[in-house]
Amino acid sequence: MDEKVAIIGGTGDLGFGLALRWAKAGVSLIIGSREAAKADEAAGRIRASIAGANVTGSANADAAAQARIVAVTVPFAAQAGTLGGIRKAFASGILVDTTVPLAAAVGGRATRVLGVWEGSCAQAAQALLPGVRVVSAFHNVSAESLHDMDTVPDCDVFLCGDDAEAKQKVASLVNLIPGLRALDAGGLEMSRICESMTALLISLNRRYKTRHSGFRVTGIK
Repeated sequence: MDEKVAIIGGTGDLGFGLALRWAKAGVSLIIGSREAAKADEAAGRIRASIAGANVTGSANADAAAQARIVAVTVPFAAQAGTLGGIRKAFASGILVDTTVPLAAAVGGRATRVLGVWEGSCAQAAQALLPGVRVVSAFHNVSAESLHDMDTVPDCDVFLCGDDAEAKQKVASLVNLIPGLRALDAGGLEMSRICESMTALLISLNRRYKTRHSGFRVTGIK
């Protein structure tokens, strides 16, 4: 992919895992964090582990201003504040929202999902950034498997969004990661269902003592 991608929250588990995989695939990346120093440190770790990686670090707003595709990989409790912080810098483009409204964000159980007034985290993101095309994705991908470069993730990634071109671009990013397959799950309203499926995976992981469970849809070539 020729376009530069910013990962806001790229110092966290999911964001850093995606950065590793996309850097390996040759994507030009900017790691975003509330603290520029933390972003620089994360970018340096990726460059040290992935030969030829084109990765830099910056504060969130600066990272968003440099990219046309921005992936937000922060916990639910930080979503609104993070999006508010990049709103002026990122007034148009494609936002990839990975947020899941788990009750753990407010001290509850990770297997419970909170209600979101707009319907889903992705729809809340759309309300906060009305000029941006929002695509929800990566809710059910194991961050641990992304970090282990010797592991091939085994998971379908459900994309929800109201703009077909935006979903195609995000699908291209998904498909750069071996083992992942992008599936168009419908409009942004479907993100309510896809986000809630993360709680089911957490429950399965606990019962079967694994951290790598994912979803595969059969019958689709």
